[in-house]
Amino acid sequence: MLQDIVWLHACGIKVVLVHGGGPSINEWLTKFNIPVHFEQGLRVTDAQTLNVVRMVLCGQINQELVAMTEQLGGRAVGLSGMDDHMIHAHIADERLGFVGAVDTVDASLLERICDDGYIPIIAPLGLDENGQCLNINADVAASHIAGALRADRLIFLSNVRGICQPDGSLIPELNEQLAHELIEHGVISGGMLPKVNACLEALQDVPCVHIVDGRMAHVLLYEMLESQTVGTQFIR
Repeated sequence: MLQDIVWLHACGIKVVLVHGGGPSINEWLTKFNIPVHFEQGLRVTDAQTLNVVRMVLCGQINQELVAMTEQLGGRAVGLSGMDDHMIHAHIADERLGFVGAVDTVDASLLERICDDGYIPIIAPLGLDENGQCLNINADVAASHIAGALRADRLIFLSNVRGICQPDGSLIPELNEQLAHELIEHGVISGGMLPKVNACLEALQDVPCVHIVDGRMAHVLLYEMLESQTVGTQFIR
């Protein structure tokens, strides 16, 4: 995936990467004997959990992605949504703890970084009006960042082919009505739920929104250069 990003960037396409860190966060929480809880695909984040989330996202994964991008010949800058007050958020639901719902995104720093020829790699954290760090779902953060940048395309990477029918067949195009029907019937659930909601929200500002299988070799090149999507495209 990072090689694709470096190649696309070399071709003059401005790429912004927003990453999560679920498996690594779970691993470290387990090491510290901190319970792991999710509600509707969102991590319940108390103060202890938030400290681990910040440590893993900013101190481990973000730096690793920057280093790997540089090794592949790219020029990357690692940052989080807290930098330059990029992501303004508020607590989404008191029951979820320090989980943020995005209010606004100031994309001016990202625009300068892209214009200077770098690839921004962003950890999904934000700040509330009091300067409190909030944990933001990576898909939600990506949706709002893409909208603020007026991006031409938003691609979500997953560990599945896309959105599938109950029989396992891939749905190549998905509109809001069908998405809500699949949610109501439990076909879309768990971690896929915030991803699909982020896709639907992104459609308000981004013309092309897709979910693709991040395990597929060169999936970003296929998605960017081929006329037919390899996953699920969201349409209005």
